[in-house]
Amino acid sequence: NLYELREERKIEPATFLSLLDNLLYERRFGPFFIEPIIAGIDSKTSKPFVASSDLIGCPMITDDFVVVGTAGEQLYGMCETVWVPDMSPDQLFEAAAQALMNAVDRDCMAGWGGVVHIV
Repeated sequence: NLYELREERKIEPATFLSLLDNLLYERRFGPFFIEPIIAGIDSKTSKPFVASSDLIGCPMITDDFVVVGTAGEQLYGMCETVWVPDMSPDQLFEAAAQALMNAVDRDCMAGWGGVVHIV
């Protein structure tokens, strides 16, 4: 990728978020209709990085979870209810699946169903 060629290093998640936010803000009067989620591992601290952005590039960096989309309000409520720090992969899968299915059931514009991947 061009960043790696120019900088001679891998792009950090926070740097990628800034790059993407600048791209989105540049198109704020005719936006791309996306709400990206950026997730990665910080190479300096080896801690997870989770963030999201809105249509015009306003970042939201958090330590726990981010939600985007038409069912965002419903997802926030469920995620705040079922999320606790230091969850096992099975607990995390169950919490994500429950939050997703609950939000989809309450918002007809959110689609029908979902897929949860734990990395």
